[in-house]
Amino acid sequence: QVQLRESGGGLVQAGGSLRLSCAASGRTFSSSTMGWFRQAPGKERESVAAINRSGGTYSTDSVKGRFTISRDNAKNTVYLQMNSLKPEDTAVYYCAAGGYSGTYILSSRNYNYWGQGTQVTVSS
Repeated sequence: QVQLRESGGGLVQAGGSLRLSCAASGRTFSSSTMGWFRQAPGKERESVAAINRSGGTYSTDSVKGRFTISRDNAKNTVYLQMNSLKPEDTAVYYCAAGGYSGTYILSSRNYNYWGQGTQVTVSS
Protein backbone atom coordinates (compact mmCIF):
# COMPACT_ATOMS: atom_id res chain seq x y z
CA GLN A 1 0.00 0.00 0.00
CA VAL A 2 1.27 3.45 -0.91
CA GLN A 3 -0.04 6.68 0.53
CA LEU A 4 0.53 10.00 -1.21
CA ARG A 5 0.18 13.48 0.20
CA GLU A 6 0.42 16.59 -1.95
CA SER A 7 1.34 20.06 -0.72
CA GLY A 8 2.37 23.41 -2.10
CA GLY A 9 -0.77 24.52 -3.87
CA GLY A 10 -2.20 28.00 -3.52
CA LEU A 11 -3.15 31.21 -5.23
CA VAL A 12 -0.66 32.87 -7.56
CA GLN A 13 -0.80 35.57 -10.20
CA ALA A 14 -0.31 34.78 -13.85
CA GLY A 15 3.37 34.56 -14.67
CA GLY A 16 4.23 33.39 -11.18
CA SER A 17 5.63 30.10 -9.90
CA LEU A 18 4.69 27.35 -7.49
CA ARG A 19 6.36 24.12 -6.46
CA LEU A 20 4.17 21.17 -5.61
CA SER A 21 5.47 18.34 -3.46
CA CYS A 22 4.17 14.83 -3.04
CA ALA A 23 5.40 12.79 -0.11
CA ALA A 24 5.00 9.04 -0.45
CA SER A 25 4.91 6.34 2.19
CA GLY A 26 6.05 2.78 1.60
CA ARG A 27 9.22 1.06 0.51
CA THR A 28 8.53 0.97 -3.21
CA PHE A 29 8.92 4.67 -4.01
CA SER A 30 12.28 4.39 -5.71
CA SER A 31 11.00 1.72 -8.07
CA SER A 32 7.73 3.51 -8.85
CA THR A 33 6.76 5.73 -11.73
CA MET A 34 5.36 8.96 -10.36
CA GLY A 35 2.97 11.25 -12.13
CA TRP A 36 1.16 14.53 -11.77
CA PHE A 37 -2.35 15.01 -13.09
CA ARG A 38 -4.84 17.85 -12.86
CA GLN A 39 -8.56 18.39 -13.09
CA ALA A 40 -10.21 21.73 -13.66
CA PRO A 41 -13.88 22.34 -12.81
CA GLY A 42 -16.15 20.79 -15.41
CA LYS A 43 -13.26 19.14 -17.23
CA GLU A 44 -11.81 15.66 -17.34
CA ARG A 45 -8.63 14.80 -15.50
CA GLU A 46 -5.58 15.29 -17.67
CA SER A 47 -1.96 14.31 -17.42
CA VAL A 48 0.69 16.87 -16.62
CA ALA A 49 4.02 15.11 -16.19
CA ALA A 50 5.61 11.83 -15.18
CA ILE A 51 8.97 10.53 -14.07
CA ASN A 52 10.07 6.92 -14.19
CA ARG A 53 12.31 5.12 -11.71
CA SER A 54 15.37 5.92 -13.84
CA GLY A 55 14.63 9.63 -13.77
CA GLY A 56 13.30 9.87 -17.31
CA THR A 57 10.72 12.65 -17.55
CA TYR A 58 7.68 13.17 -19.73
CA SER A 59 5.19 16.02 -19.93
CA THR A 60 2.13 17.04 -21.81
CA ASP A 61 2.54 19.62 -24.57
CA SER A 62 0.65 22.37 -22.76
CA VAL A 63 3.22 22.52 -19.94
CA LYS A 64 6.44 21.77 -21.82
CA GLY A 65 9.06 24.40 -21.11
CA ARG A 66 7.13 25.67 -18.07
CA PHE A 67 6.73 22.71 -15.69
CA THR A 68 9.46 20.38 -14.47
CA ILE A 69 8.97 17.11 -12.62
CA SER A 70 11.71 15.72 -10.40
CA ARG A 71 12.11 13.20 -7.62
CA ASP A 72 14.21 12.72 -4.50
CA ASN A 73 14.28 9.04 -3.65
CA ALA A 74 16.04 9.69 -0.34
CA LYS A 75 13.04 11.76 0.75
CA ASN A 76 10.37 9.65 -0.97
CA THR A 77 9.17 12.83 -2.61
CA VAL A 78 8.28 13.94 -6.12
CA TYR A 79 8.10 17.59 -7.11
CA LEU A 80 6.41 19.65 -9.78
CA GLN A 81 8.04 23.01 -10.39
CA MET A 82 5.56 25.22 -12.20
CA ASN A 83 6.79 28.44 -13.81
CA SER A 84 5.11 31.01 -16.04
CA LEU A 85 1.73 29.96 -14.71
CA LYS A 86 -1.38 30.78 -16.71
CA PRO A 87 -5.02 31.07 -15.62
CA GLU A 88 -5.73 27.90 -17.60
CA ASP A 89 -3.40 26.01 -15.25
CA THR A 90 -6.00 26.45 -12.51
CA ALA A 91 -7.01 23.01 -11.30
CA VAL A 92 -6.74 20.47 -8.52
CA TYR A 93 -3.39 18.76 -8.95
CA TYR A 94 -3.03 15.10 -8.05
CA CYS A 95 0.04 13.00 -7.45
CA ALA A 96 -0.05 9.35 -8.52
CA ALA A 97 2.17 6.28 -8.29
CA GLY A 98 2.38 3.17 -10.41
CA GLY A 99 4.66 0.48 -11.75
CA TYR A 100 4.35 1.16 -15.49
CA SER A 101 7.03 2.98 -17.43
CA GLY A 102 6.25 2.34 -21.08
CA THR A 103 4.82 4.32 -23.95
CA TYR A 104 1.64 5.28 -22.15
CA ILE A 105 3.35 6.62 -19.05
CA LEU A 106 1.12 9.71 -19.09
CA SER A 107 -2.09 7.67 -19.03
CA SER A 108 -3.93 7.75 -15.72
CA ARG A 109 -4.94 4.12 -16.23
CA ASN A 110 -1.38 3.07 -15.44
CA TYR A 111 -1.38 4.49 -11.92
CA ASN A 112 -2.59 2.56 -8.91
CA TYR A 113 -2.29 5.04 -6.06
CA TRP A 114 -3.53 8.62 -5.87
CA GLY A 115 -3.24 11.50 -3.47
CA GLN A 116 -6.10 13.71 -2.30
CA GLY A 117 -5.08 16.63 -4.46
CA THR A 118 -3.98 20.23 -3.91
CA GLN A 119 -5.68 23.28 -5.38
CA VAL A 120 -3.74 25.59 -7.68
CA THR A 121 -5.42 28.84 -8.64
CA VAL A 122 -3.84 31.26 -11.10
CA SER A 123 -5.36 34.71 -11.26
CA SER A 124 -5.20 36.89 -14.37
